[in-house]
Amino acid sequence: MKHKKKVLITGKDSYIGRSVKAWLMKDKQQIAIDEMCVEGDEWRKVDFSVYDVVFHVAGIAHSDTGKASNEMKALYYAVNTDLTIEVAKKSKLEGVGQFIFMSSMIVYGDAAPFGVMKRIGVDTVLNPSNFYGDSKLQAEVGLNSLKSDNFRVAIIRPPMIYGKDSKGNYPRLVKLAKRLPLFPDVDNERSMLHIDNLCEFVSLVIRHGDEGVFHPQNAQYVKTSDMVTTIAAVYGKKMYVTPIFNQVLKLLGRHVGIVNKVFGNLSYDLTLSAYKEDYRVRDFKESITLTEK
Repeated sequence: MKHKKKVLITGKDSYIGRSVKAWLMKDKQQIAIDEMCVEGDEWRKVDFSVYDVVFHVAGIAHSDTGKASNEMKALYYAVNTDLTIEVAKKSKLEGVGQFIFMSSMIVYGDAAPFGVMKRIGVDTVLNPSNFYGDSKLQAEVGLNSLKSDNFRVAIIRPPMIYGKDSKGNYPRLVKLAKRLPLFPDVDNERSMLHIDNLCEFVSLVIRHGDEGVFHPQNAQYVKTSDMVTTIAAVYGKKMYVTPIFNQVLKLLGRHVGIVNKVFGNLSYDLTLSAYKEDYRVRDFKESITLTEK
């Protein structure tokens, strides 16, 4: 009889944790799931030896790093770096075979300035631009020092994740799509990852017992204006796009960070995201429809 894998997800009630749990529970004959909160010290008393896999999602998400206090910066390292390594050490000590860590594309830095291409490939140097990115990178460094034949470490560096009830930049684009009659037609290129595609990818990594660094993304790059017009269309709204604002945006991009966040270039080379099985269960248009309906 095939062994049923037992998976522990840290970061209880997190968006990614809830989504992956629901996805994995579709196959209850192959996988059993538990969730755990790792705030405080109670988690240290939990017996990890019953688990085959720990999927570590717990962490502090990206915020306005430009206005953070020294205390907030220290908290990022305490949670995103130190806690991750502590959970991993306990996992290894108690015989867990696979540790999967949700890192971030942010370890490569921010989006390129308006009009400048930034496509990340196998030789791209890791270069976090702020303490959030560095806290994720330092966690990766610590995890890599723990890996062994009996403790496989899988690091996932996703681009922007979106889906129903997601947070971050995607809901802001939805607001723009609903409110604006006109949107700048900037020829930019972004990697994105729908939550269902991420869930399927994590499922496959667990099933195969993989280790290494992974860069999953949707099958197609996304242009910001295409995303906004696609969202608008779901609501039966016609969005007009125009390049007439582009010169002004280019000038603003030198001084206003949000311009580069929305219209800058940040993508993975598609070869970097290849995997032995197809994990892209949603195409772009379908993913937007599922998110908004």
